[in-house]
Amino acid sequence: MPLTYASMRSSGGRLLQSAGAAILMLGVAQAHGSAEDISDGATERGVDKSVFGQLPDGRQVDVYRFTNANGIEMRVTNYGGIILSLKTPDIEGKFDDVVLGFDSLEAYLSDEYRQANPYFGALIGRYGNRIAGGEFSLDGETYTLATNNGSNHLHGGEQGFDRVLWQAEPFESEEGAGLVLRYTSEDGEEGYPGKLETEVTYTLTDANEFIVDYQATTDKATPVNLTQHSYFNLAGEGRGSILDHHLTIHADAFTPVDETLIPTGEIRSVEGTPFDFTQATAIGERIEQDNEQLTFGKGYDHNFVLAEQTASSSEPVLAARVWEPESGRLLEITTTEPGIQFYSGNFLAGDLTGKRGQAYEHRSGFALETQHYPDSPNQADFPSTILEPGETYRSRTIYRFSVQETAGS
Repeated sequence: MPLTYASMRSSGGRLLQSAGAAILMLGVAQAHGSAEDISDGATERGVDKSVFGQLPDGRQVDVYRFTNANGIEMRVTNYGGIILSLKTPDIEGKFDDVVLGFDSLEAYLSDEYRQANPYFGALIGRYGNRIAGGEFSLDGETYTLATNNGSNHLHGGEQGFDRVLWQAEPFESEEGAGLVLRYTSEDGEEGYPGKLETEVTYTLTDANEFIVDYQATTDKATPVNLTQHSYFNLAGEGRGSILDHHLTIHADAFTPVDETLIPTGEIRSVEGTPFDFTQATAIGERIEQDNEQLTFGKGYDHNFVLAEQTASSSEPVLAARVWEPESGRLLEITTTEPGIQFYSGNFLAGDLTGKRGQAYEHRSGFALETQHYPDSPNQADFPSTILEPGETYRSRTIYRFSVQETAGS
């Protein structure tokens, strides 16, 4: 069973405060200065704001820091909704940052980052994952999108939701502290039809959960598939490979891809394949096997069909869990989405240097992106991603953090 934070002692011997003893602190405090001015293990729940930098057109970009009663701390910027850092304790109570990223806005705007295009920590839209040939047909009309991933469209195009400035509203509630992000994607933006009004809420709770709630409406039928693209390393960002992390995915099937990573349309059983993570398995255990799908992805870069979820489900179910043996950190992901993309950081190449000053080498972070399936607008047998006028797109994903001594299942 996972250990609770209230049962752990920090390295300084101080008992970590339980959620039940949390004291709701003052409302939003606005400050200016270093976005890294933090205290590990702080127990004051709340939100503060500081300036992160300026975009080339002069618009100010901010960073919001929110903490829960147990000392878990997140920093988020309204540029791309990017999660800049996420600090959680290990089994000995030591806090460390477990997401990949940078300390400066300039790094996210740099030519090196744009060329590598890893989407560290960003909100992805209007359509997460790939659309074949950058093209789809809807209501008798064909729409052409940017082909920014070889011959395919990826993660919303050249100027996806990861590269826009969102309106941000911090909050505190009984559930926790967080940030509401809003963005209006105009009709025709990146080739998509319809004016899409999007709202994403990040909430950090005293139950050590990070909740992402997505909501959107449109005035014209359009595909929508929003997700969050954080890269995790539960040993701590910049601390080497993720291949020894133990992964469980509650999926009996996955969607095979062609050499351009577009689904073939088949729903294939994971049984007897390197894609069987129904029991806790080290990520690196089978990643180098001679397997066509692993060759196409240069490792894992595939959508898994969640066994207990449907496209119309409204209650989150457990999708995946990841445990890191040295730190004892455990990440559990529940979602209302029917799929989850597991990406093992195959295209990280050591050309980007992160917050710890360490280069992000091959497979030094993993992503688990809750989603509808890739290329759904061109796949009639996949759950539909089309949002109609008068409907409201809603999706919820919960990342739960704890620690335990063994991998479990």
